[in-house]
Amino acid sequence: MKEICLKKSIYQLCTAYPELIELMKELGFVNITKPGMLQSMGKIMTIPKGCRTMKIPLEKVKEHLTSHGFKIID
Repeated sequence: MKEICLKKSIYQLCTAYPELIELMKELGFVNITKPGMLQSMGKIMTIPKGCRTMKIPLEKVKEHLTSHGFKIID
């Protein structure tokens, strides 16, 4: 099972699991696909921080990722 640690940066997670980019886009994180965003902001942004910034409920993200085979580690 693929593990997502919420303390890791989005860049680290997407590097380990490239399919995560599309899943995050589906949830409303549209900036993740813009050139350079993953390499810049993605290095300092975590999923919980991104949720607060984009006003996306963290529980919704957890449910979506779990339904796609990820195990969430807080």
